[in-house]
Amino acid sequence: MTTTDIGLVVLDWAGTVIDFGCLAPAGAFQKAFADDGVDATIAEVRAPMGLHKKDHIRVMLQQAPLAAKWLAAKTRPWTEADVEALYRRVTPLQVAAAREYSTLVPGVLECVAQLRALNVKIAGSTGYFHEAMEVCAAAGRRQGFAPDFNIGADDVPAGRPKPWMIFRCMEALDVFPPRRVVKVGDTVIDIEDGLNAGVWSVAVVESSSIMGLSQAEFAALSPEPQAEHRARVREEFEAAGADAVLNDLSELPDYVRDLNRKHTDSL
Repeated sequence: MTTTDIGLVVLDWAGTVIDFGCLAPAGAFQKAFADDGVDATIAEVRAPMGLHKKDHIRVMLQQAPLAAKWLAAKTRPWTEADVEALYRRVTPLQVAAAREYSTLVPGVLECVAQLRALNVKIAGSTGYFHEAMEVCAAAGRRQGFAPDFNIGADDVPAGRPKPWMIFRCMEALDVFPPRRVVKVGDTVIDIEDGLNAGVWSVAVVESSSIMGLSQAEFAALSPEPQAEHRARVREEFEAAGADAVLNDLSELPDYVRDLNRKHTDSL
């Protein structure tokens, strides 16, 4: 390893290393809004995915169609008090959902083993609050995945797309400068997070929240629809400015090796 080699990979949790399709957060948000008589569509729920969950609720309510549904159901506009109430309601729902959707995405352990063989440290970051993050971390440990450092949106002054979680990972694991760090996630907010930190910002397609399909649903598709879905998601990530878009985590070690070669060649 040289001082230019990639030394740290920061992996998002839900939709990247656990919970294929990012199903836990989506279902919890829909249920919380339904309890208020508001029918939030899956598209409305997934649009802000990756944010701190309280920010996620606020951004959902700022969407004109959902704000109109809220007004129709409540006969008044939403307020910050409503954001707080929804957040209190969604918290236990998300914890329960995180426990239910706790299977590692296929290939995570193999990917991490190859990265560690390259002397890469591993961090986990998430838009989850602490209790849900700990559910994910415990499930990961049971299945053999344990990052060197783990951080959630409650641990920093502001969550994604502000880069503070990435910077905290770099500080905790003593890896710098940013060109030695890769951030990997499954949402546009993840990509913005990495770009704002000045690190390599990488997206995964098949397990992503944008794809929004369970592992079984994706596997049941024939090759042509699978390719169409991949192309749709890839286009969205590329438009967000991702440095690389990978089908799945099995492609990540080769991407890191390629970055190491490019760093060496540039010396």
